[in-house]
Amino acid sequence: MDYKKYAIVDLHLHLDGSLSAKAILKVAKKEGVKLPTYKEEELNRFLMVPENCQSLNEYLERFSLPNLVLQTKEGLEICTLDLLERLAADGLKYVEIRMAPQLSINKGLSQEQVVDTLIQTCKKAEKYGIFSNLILCMMRGNDTKEKNFKTINVAKKFLCKGVVAMDLAGAEGLFPNEMFKDEFNLINSLNIPLTIHAGEASGASSVKSAIEFGAIRIGHGIHSVEDPSVLEKLKKKNICLEVCPKSNLDTKTISKYDDLPLKEFIKNEIKVSINTDDMTVSNTTLKQEYETLVKMGFKEKDLRQFAKNSIQASFADVKTKEYLLDFIK
Repeated sequence: MDYKKYAIVDLHLHLDGSLSAKAILKVAKKEGVKLPTYKEEELNRFLMVPENCQSLNEYLERFSLPNLVLQTKEGLEICTLDLLERLAADGLKYVEIRMAPQLSINKGLSQEQVVDTLIQTCKKAEKYGIFSNLILCMMRGNDTKEKNFKTINVAKKFLCKGVVAMDLAGAEGLFPNEMFKDEFNLINSLNIPLTIHAGEASGASSVKSAIEFGAIRIGHGIHSVEDPSVLEKLKKKNICLEVCPKSNLDTKTISKYDDLPLKEFIKNEIKVSINTDDMTVSNTTLKQEYETLVKMGFKEKDLRQFAKNSIQASFADVKTKEYLLDFIK
């Protein structure tokens, strides 16, 4: 089975969790950023989670270092261009990169400048044969509201100009969706498409509230299987789950791959896409994620459907979707 031909679209990929050690070192040396080591192989130990990672919160600790080199226009361009070149070389044709612009303003850039830089870089990367759009993340926390509202306004300005949606990311178990009701209300009033991290560190109720707050895709959503009523809502609204197998294993959302409720989702007619989440933190690629599915016993028709779901649930325009569908016929 040629499973690799289906690994062409990634809908759930965080920029800061997918930087290469090579790109980080390049920016750090240019800008005098202090790193724990300047050797590429050793640096990976600080970027990737160990096998004994215990939780999502521990997993999220790996994001501090990458953000040190995402604070200038040059740093953002170097890292994003490097990521897209690697993805294209690995066979991807389309990716939705998510990032929180509020985390890249520590050296004077505005959120607007951060996003504009990324959009221009994504356009440059089309020379590699890969198309990309941005999903702007708000952050969970007790003191993020002002910055989150700024992110919403920036998303509105660049909507359909490189930005295609918004997300809420961070420690789901510590900061539930209900804390961000005001942000969701504004996003919905501005008609900005929304996907929310839910049902990863928290249960099915998190997915339920995400749907109620207007999410048209769900980041992870694994625990939605625990509540039949939530599954029914997902099916009725045709909401696609952005499942990230290796990441779920790393964060202990599951203890083994067979715990992934993919067959239950299929049985209940729930749309599922397969994604990487954080390529570097989880030391994975989209091809490896699809290879895992093969090892779990999924057949080629299943892989084709997962890939088709990814394309159809993407925030890409109709022309791009038609282009992508030709690759998996």
